[in-house]
Order: sequence, then C-alpha cells, then structure tokens
Amino acid sequence: MSTARSVGAAVVSVTLMLSVALIAGCSSTVDGNAVSIYNDPFTVAGLPATSGPSGPRPGVAPSTLEAENGDGGDVDQLAVDAVDDIQTYWKAEYPKHFKGQFQPVDRIVSWDSDAPRGSAIEFCQDRTAGVANAGYCTKDNTIGWDRTNLLPAMIDAFGPMSVVMVLAHEYGHAVQFQSGIVGEDEPGIVFEQQADCFAGAFIRHVAEGGAPHFTINTSDGLNSVLAATVSIRDSDPNDPESIHGSAFERVTAVQIGFTDGPDACAKIDEKEIDSRRADLPQQFSSPSDTGELPVTQASLTEFVKALQSIFALPQEPKISYTGADTGCADARATEPVSYCPTTDTIGVDIPALAERGTPRQDPGNGLPVTVTGDYNAYVVFGSRFTLAVQQNEKQSLTEAKTALRAACLSGVVTTGLASDRGPDAGDFTLSPGDLDEAVSGLLTDGLAASDVNGKTVPSGFARIDAFRSGVLGGQSACNGRYG
Repeated sequence: MSTARSVGAAVVSVTLMLSVALIAGCSSTVDGNAVSIYNDPFTVAGLPATSGPSGPRPGVAPSTLEAENGDGGDVDQLAVDAVDDIQTYWKAEYPKHFKGQFQPVDRIVSWDSDAPRGSAIEFCQDRTAGVANAGYCTKDNTIGWDRTNLLPAMIDAFGPMSVVMVLAHEYGHAVQFQSGIVGEDEPGIVFEQQADCFAGAFIRHVAEGGAPHFTINTSDGLNSVLAATVSIRDSDPNDPESIHGSAFERVTAVQIGFTDGPDACAKIDEKEIDSRRADLPQQFSSPSDTGELPVTQASLTEFVKALQSIFALPQEPKISYTGADTGCADARATEPVSYCPTTDTIGVDIPALAERGTPRQDPGNGLPVTVTGDYNAYVVFGSRFTLAVQQNEKQSLTEAKTALRAACLSGVVTTGLASDRGPDAGDFTLSPGDLDEAVSGLLTDGLAASDVNGKTVPSGFARIDAFRSGVLGGQSACNGRYG
C-alpha cells in the first residue's frame, strides 16, 4: 500500500536466453473456493469441487518418449510423461482451434544445471550450466528442462503437478509458434499470458480426467498449481526484463484457459491485457519506494476512511483496537480481525495483524511459497469491513456466498485504492505487488474470502476468481454474481 509498499518474494534464479520463452512458478497449498463465471460456490468453473489424489496416476505404464541427455530418473520420467500427455491433448484440440494438423515438438531435452560449463550441454545455442529453468526454443522447436534444481524445487514446494503446469506453459509457446497466432513484434507479455492460458486449458483437461498419466483435484491440487504460478512471477515491476506478468495477471490467464479453453487464450493480445490492467499500478515511482506501510492503529484509522469512501455506508462500523474477540453474541472471533453483526463492530488484534503484514525474508534456496507484505494484512481487514457492507444490504453473513462476496468486495476495495477518492478518503493508494499479496493470501488461508465465522470455501480457484471479479468488474459485478 502507499504511502508505500513492497513486492514480496524472490524468483528462482533464472537465466533468460535469446529466443527461449521461459516460465516462472509459485507456491502455496490452501483450502479455498472456486468461482469463475459460475456462481455455485461448490463448483470450479463448472466442475465439481473435489478432493482426492493429485499427481501421477498409480499403475500407469510410463511414457516411451525419450528425453535427450536424460538420466532415467524419476524427475525426468515425470517430465516426459507430462510432455506425452500434453502432446496427446494438443493432437486432439489443435485442429478444433487452429488451421492444419498438430505437429509435436522436434526434441525434448533434459539437463543438469550443476554441470560444469565445459561439460554442460547446449540448449537453444547456449550452455545450460547454471540454467535452473525450463524453456521452449523457437530456433529448433525444442522443449527442455533442468532436472537437478528447478524441477525438484517445484516438486518439493508445490507437488508434481507444478511440473506438469510448467511444461504445459512451455508447450503453449510451441502451439503459438506453430499456429502463428502471435507476431514477432508483439510484447513479451502477450506470449507469456497466452502460454499461461494454454496451460490452464490443459490443466482443466487433467481435472476432467482426460490425461492418461495424471490426475488433479479441484481443491488443494488446483490450489498448488495456482500457487506455483504465483511463486515464479515478475517480482520486480520496475525491471524492464519483466515480461511474464504479476502473480495476479498470471493466475488470471490460467483461469481464463481453465474456464473458457484455447479459443479464449488465442484472443489474449496487448489490448486485452491493457484492459485488465486498467488503472492498476504497474511500477514504483522511484527506486527507493518499497510500498510497505506498517500496520498500526493510525494506519488502520486512515484505511477505514478509504473503505468508507469506497462504500459510503449510512453508518460506519465501529472499530475496537483491543483485540479480535469483542465478545460477539452472534459470530465467532476470527484472528486477527473479526466482525460482530450485533454491535456492527470490527475487532482487531493489531500486533497479530501487523505480523501478518510484515514481509518475510525470501528463502536462501528453493522456491518462495508465499508472497508476503503489508497488503496481506490490509485486505483481510478490508474483507471484515465488507461484512458490514453485506449486512447493510441485508445479505446473509453465514453462507458460502458470503465468503465469495467478501472476496469480491475486497477486490472492489483494491481497485478503489488505485483511484482518486478525494481529500477526505484516507491517505492510501495501491502499490505494485499489492494484488500479488492478496492473491497469495487467498490461496494460503483464504481469510479474506470467509464468512463472519471465518469459514471459507473448498477451492482457491474460486476465491481468487471472486476477488478478480471485484477488481475488474466493481461492486455491480459482485452483486450480480453473488447477490
């Protein structure tokens, strides 16, 4: 937020290579809720919200595809099985959406990023020593991956389906290249958003039971895939090499593909991306701007002014700064912030909320699992304020739709903080990276998408989708979907 706010977690050490489209991934497992264009809180883009296994199907014969320079280990086999299923998917889907017949990539390659430069193999005309990444090379129509650092780190942080997601993204670039749907002069963000979208379309295919080697449930399984997408994102919005998009943008693209399929992915272009970005902040105004605003009673008092300016409630809820438990007669206390309908009071444990909003050090190795920072605290406080908004509208505060309305209205708050609200509306503005912190929080515990008793819904996909609906569509979209 601002006054000031910072971008959260670090990215895996990635070396960008000329003509190689590279991906990023992220992390966090959660119980949440999935929405998409569907209003049923117990479905995920029209699919049942399921639990159960996610990962390789037991008892299925391994793919007979071979990766050049592979070591025959479990990581390479996982990647090869993924490429096999992805190619099978595109063989059936490609003619439905593009001209001509699908042609698989010419080669798949595995490498050891720890190998000395002198003995490291080449990928896309560059040595792979130190290249902890995966990529698609347009020069020779090849997909490759690092089996030593990148893929094991993703498996450890997010599970095996995150590897499938990474390779589905890379294969999305191959589909772009073959179909010619993106010109060479398009911005890099268009290539990356389309590839994320194509990956989302494939993950839906897996969720529908169509992949021979893999399965995924639509609760924690899908949450982990989205978390991987969040973790490896563009973490420095001022970096001119940042072309993959923020976590919010990447998850949005995955959800478009999961919900609407490859045709919707092909329609992603610079204009469409700009329309989603709208007036949301894209860069810090100066190198010294961290964007972090510590959570204090004074900052929350100003934040309440902003919230009231956005929703214009006839009666502003009372704020108790003595703790989250206000002794409410008709609702449970939810740490670190609660809303009591009977007394129209928000109770807040300031030290606990401040801890939630404190950026954590990035891991020295491995992948960052969450995006931390101040907005993960402010958005939770704002979501409790939205319960007062719902009570004013005489809506239920104890059902699944309450949770999704809270997430959606929290998205309205987020966009509202990026707009000019006048001199009496609190000294707050949105900063680059705030949305990423909100998305990560929605995946990890979903408190910003919970009812008055802190109960959320089973799919993180739905929670983020509801939030995104509020960010992009405003309060009318929330009322239309969850009213």
